[in-house]
Amino acid sequence: MIRLAVLLCALVAAGSAQAACRQALALALDVSGSVDAREYRQQLDGLALALDAGPVRQALMQQPDRPVALSVYEWSSPDDVTLLVPWTPVTSEPVLDGIIATLRSTTRAPRTPGTGLGSAMLYGAALLEQTDCTLRTLDVSGDGRSNLGPRPRDVKALLAGRDITINALVIGEDAPATGDDRQSGIGPLSSYFRAEVIFGRDAFVETALGFEHYAQAMQRKLERELLTLVIGRLE
Repeated sequence: MIRLAVLLCALVAAGSAQAACRQALALALDVSGSVDAREYRQQLDGLALALDAGPVRQALMQQPDRPVALSVYEWSSPDDVTLLVPWTPVTSEPVLDGIIATLRSTTRAPRTPGTGLGSAMLYGAALLEQTDCTLRTLDVSGDGRSNLGPRPRDVKALLAGRDITINALVIGEDAPATGDDRQSGIGPLSSYFRAEVIFGRDAFVETALGFEHYAQAMQRKLERELLTLVIGRLE
């Protein structure tokens, strides 16, 4: 546990979110060895499409004076994390357009093999600690279980008492040549993320049957998170 605490303190990335923002939302993208070049592109472009969707844009633009701050990073092995978008308060349409353009123009860098899910959670938690926002949310996308670095369950224990939420977007296998039992196949992985990864108040798991469904699943998840934000403001 001491080692995990040291790692959490060490994972400090560039940028800081504007004070008084209504939500800090960090988006963690799985680029481990199980994600091929086509799936990588579907994931980046899928996030761009979701952010560009009308309902998501509308939710993000609701209070430009108390904006949502976005950050995006890629993760694979414990020592292989790349910050694509530092904390950026979405105060206008052009700012959001700039984030979307960055995602669409990003190309894949070489990665070491392995799936360091616990380390990705720690990195995201450290990012959120930089912010002073009403809500602080980490979204972790993943298509497999952790096999390197700290276990996600140990990271959750370390984060106990912290005012953050970790949601997950679980990605299933590609469509098979014949038949399609992915709906049942994604169940065990969703259960793993539900038990080991998600954390905090109203945390949830969204699913995409495959990377080709990633954009739609990401949009559903963002709409749900931003709706939670609106409801929370009205309570």
